[in-house]
Amino acid sequence: MKKISRYTLSFTMLFTIMSLSSCLKDLNQEPYIEVTSAAVYKDPSNYIKVLAKLYAGLAVSGQQGPSGKADLVGLDEGFSQYARLYWKMQELPTDEAVCGWRDGTLPDFHTMTWTPSNEFIRTFFARVYYQITLCNEFIRETTDAKLKERGVESALASDIKAFRAEARFLRALSYYHAMDFYGNVPFVTEDDAPGSFFPVQKNRAFIYNYVETELKDIEVDLNAPRAVYGRADKACAWGLLAKLYLNSEVYIGEKKYTEAITYSKKVIDAGYTINPRYETLFMADNNTSNEIIFRIESDGLNTRTWGGTTFMVNAPIGGSMSSAEFGVKGGWGGLRTTKAFVSKFSKDDIDRKGDLRANFHTDGQNLEIEDIFTFKDGYAVKKFKNVTSDGKVGRDPSGTHPDTDFPLLRLADFYLVYAEAVLRGGSGGDRSTALNYVNLVRSRSSATLVSDKDLTLDFMLDERARELYWEAHRRTDLIRFGKFTANTYVWPWKGNAKEGKAVGDHLTLYPIPADDLAANRNLEQNKGY
Repeated sequence: MKKISRYTLSFTMLFTIMSLSSCLKDLNQEPYIEVTSAAVYKDPSNYIKVLAKLYAGLAVSGQQGPSGKADLVGLDEGFSQYARLYWKMQELPTDEAVCGWRDGTLPDFHTMTWTPSNEFIRTFFARVYYQITLCNEFIRETTDAKLKERGVESALASDIKAFRAEARFLRALSYYHAMDFYGNVPFVTEDDAPGSFFPVQKNRAFIYNYVETELKDIEVDLNAPRAVYGRADKACAWGLLAKLYLNSEVYIGEKKYTEAITYSKKVIDAGYTINPRYETLFMADNNTSNEIIFRIESDGLNTRTWGGTTFMVNAPIGGSMSSAEFGVKGGWGGLRTTKAFVSKFSKDDIDRKGDLRANFHTDGQNLEIEDIFTFKDGYAVKKFKNVTSDGKVGRDPSGTHPDTDFPLLRLADFYLVYAEAVLRGGSGGDRSTALNYVNLVRSRSSATLVSDKDLTLDFMLDERARELYWEAHRRTDLIRFGKFTANTYVWPWKGNAKEGKAVGDHLTLYPIPADDLAANRNLEQNKGY
């Protein structure tokens, strides 16, 4: 089935962005305009192409892959890709990942010494609001009134209404990311008149309620689960709501575990199935998986980027590792993991042959990290590959850009969301079902089944690490369990100490970028910065 992102590179007429969040003056925004917004929307056949650009905003960094005609000018285009920045900010400050590159302020993530001037934090802030801006423009131009004014026939208008719901999902996703990372953030929607203005900052509770309301409101207009490959559907909205509710104590100080059970069960009952083999979830033909609910698509021929799974496949390869095993020609030698994460697995599972989750490269690697910038310090992770489940290498002849999609939402996560919400006291679920779901996840990877007495919150945190590592969940999970900043759990180089130490609680939020504070007087900095 054709991936929607394949429309992207054939559609280069990026419409004029009139409603860009003007608090981000430092972005040096330079859209490549070949036609006006009015001309684009005059032809209804363009709507699917513009929608493709919204999805591509998560996958590529400009109008010409893998680089060239960048959406944002400033940070290197490869570094500034949405998924790559999102992954770094979720994984590098945790026990699951370290990066040995000395690029700018990148090392500050693992040592947890970042400041409001960190260029990666600033650029993800910019990337989020660029994505929101694209969505706002599409939503504004596809209202029922606009379609009627242009004489769009009713059948096509119905399709476009579904497109609009997808755009609203993508916007809600980016607001969710903004709320999770930055807390109180600028707020702008399609209702804000095009032009230069300074958005007002809204608190975390406001953004939370907005995301919740949007996801519930669009449910009726979204496609049924699994109806269209690679597109947001009802299950995507349910899944994001389940994640929102699971973290509601952090976000708004209210327990919403009953709601987390309700919506995770909606996902579980939507017809998805667990992949028989764990490793195939992260291979070049994972587009065939019936476990992945929402993904950031990659295509080695048509959707090329220096971020996404290009980064995830190439960056861990170094030392004695064979790049051929990963389906690429080379390797960048940057990413590894810490002994704290390795200890989540049985020693007998490490390096054992078979479809296991403990997929580390240990040959020539030290378990201890004496020096973050030495690649041999820390085990490498062999999770994402550009090889299909039957051993074929991805299609990119350069051997660089994979066909492997990055899963943002998948079924196993919601089995674990259900179980955790039950343990936290949510209603509408039960421990027996929770235990069954956990063991479904474990048995797929030949892990020992657990009993009811094993089902504790500490176990759930570790099980989420074992199942979901390097999928951009860890920072949010550690914060929810109260272990991101505390001394109750430390890992190598946490707090810039070799053995790890506690850090300030203000680090559960990233700072509002200094340049944006200077540009928009409506913004206030997060406490502690």
